[in-house]
Amino acid sequence: MDVDTNGLPGSWLPVIDHARCEAKRDCVRVCPVDVFDVRRIDETDFAVLGALGKLRSRAHRRMTAYAVRAEDCTGCGACVTACPEVAVTLVPRTR
Repeated sequence: MDVDTNGLPGSWLPVIDHARCEAKRDCVRVCPVDVFDVRRIDETDFAVLGALGKLRSRAHRRMTAYAVRAEDCTGCGACVTACPEVAVTLVPRTR
């Protein structure tokens, strides 16, 4: 992914699709500004998953990625490219 952000932290927001994420940590490994963490899915996030998403989540010990430092994201797109499940997208942050 080639995103023209001029490297400005906070211009982009990484969004994780918890129904697709398999907690492989590729986003954690490639992020140059340490935006991501992988941990057990929050109960509220788990509750809104569909049946297939809940099944996938259980298969992966209910682990998922979270953008815990999203305000530091520079929009480089490395996480989007690295995620084998296509579970990470970048959206422009609205102020």
